[in-house]
Amino acid sequence: MSAPTTVELLWGTQQRPKRGPKPSLSLSRIVAEAISLADTEGLANLSMQRLAERLGCAKMAPYRYVPGKAELTALMLDTAMGAPPELTVAKANSTEEPWRAQLRRWAVTIFDRYRAHPWTLELAVGARPFGPNEMGWLEAALGALSGTGLTGAERLDTVVLLNGHVRSLAQQATAGGGDDLEQQLTRQLAEVLATHGDRYREVTAAFADSAAASGRDNALHFGIDRILDGLAALVARRARRPAPAR
Repeated sequence: MSAPTTVELLWGTQQRPKRGPKPSLSLSRIVAEAISLADTEGLANLSMQRLAERLGCAKMAPYRYVPGKAELTALMLDTAMGAPPELTVAKANSTEEPWRAQLRRWAVTIFDRYRAHPWTLELAVGARPFGPNEMGWLEAALGALSGTGLTGAERLDTVVLLNGHVRSLAQQATAGGGDDLEQQLTRQLAEVLATHGDRYREVTAAFADSAAASGRDNALHFGIDRILDGLAALVARRARRPAPAR
């Protein structure tokens, strides 16, 4: 029997042997252990040999379930991202327009997933097979925009725009080693401005104003709000457009 492809593994459509001894491992256990390894030691330290050591099995045993690291990391990404949030909860618990509340919940939740598993940022790029969870995230965001009057292309671009903002901040937070990215940046710039502030008056004024707003740390939500504000203007413009003559 030929080795399963990445798509077959992601969607569970690979053929399974009907006879033989009960397997000592399972694909779900292998993926879970690989995720744990990447969370604690980083994706660069993930190897099939290192994984076998953590599983307490022979070096070649994981290959009976997954052909190689490329297929393994695809499974890790889809599993780590998990299913999208239930967006109808956001609609019920918010006074803002349903699509805004739902997209806000979507963006904040995917930010939390990226932060929980920083290595997913490296894997969730480029053309690649998509698994059911990743497709679920896309479906959820597009569904939130259903009925807004935006075209399919505009809704897809909206997801790209929102996810790009979230990814950027998640990457910076990961590089900064913590969640208080704005506070870290403020402290570091303050050291420079203490001696060179006269050369950068606008920077000095902006950071002084930011420091006065205690506990700001609001880049994530500020960006989400501005993206949603722009979308709201486009949605309103679509609503005012006269229907095409028949």
